[in-house]
Amino acid sequence: MNNSVSNTARLIGAGLRALLVLTVICGVIYPLVVTGVAQAAFHGKANGSEVTSHGKVVGSSLIGQRYDKGTDKAGNPIPDLKFFQPRPSAGLGSNKTNGVNTQYNLQVSGASNLGASNTDLVKAVKERKKWVATTYGVPESKVPADAVTSSGSGLDPDISPEYARLQAARVARENHLPTGKVEQLVKDHTDGRTLGFLGEPRVNVLELNIALKDLAQSRG
Repeated sequence: MNNSVSNTARLIGAGLRALLVLTVICGVIYPLVVTGVAQAAFHGKANGSEVTSHGKVVGSSLIGQRYDKGTDKAGNPIPDLKFFQPRPSAGLGSNKTNGVNTQYNLQVSGASNLGASNTDLVKAVKERKKWVATTYGVPESKVPADAVTSSGSGLDPDISPEYARLQAARVARENHLPTGKVEQLVKDHTDGRTLGFLGEPRVNVLELNIALKDLAQSRG
């Protein structure tokens, strides 16, 4: 009986010591080491790839955002054409009716999962294509795919160089800037394929709009 109690007490003691040691190693030391290495070697990425403008954090280079000037009577956002516009967010649907993220809401990340033959998606894409063509004064055949479709996450911060160049003339006109200057901004903020072969060329909308705002202010 005494041996049984003694063995039980020994096992409990060993278990508690193991719990304490593993808690210190896995719950304190390891997180501190990982955090320290991340802050030292990858400071920007470890802190959310923040983008700053004049010393103020204005967003993340990894997360898209909208550029609007209010909403219409139906509550739909009105794009501010002084800025380059991002691609649609998650299926062009409505948060109110089907839970799809149309506002770059970080709490609703994901695609609509609508197939290419889905009538709602086809209708939405056609409406978006007509809006882009009319707004920027180009034929519908010249509207790139990313101007009318969302990314898988619905939070893509980038657009294609083609969509950025398509918007350049209208953005220049809205800001009273030479079109050539705005087109040069697009060129300067176009990133090539990762490692030269992964993905597609892209333009980060937030970073482009920051440069645009700085250009407009410098000429104002």
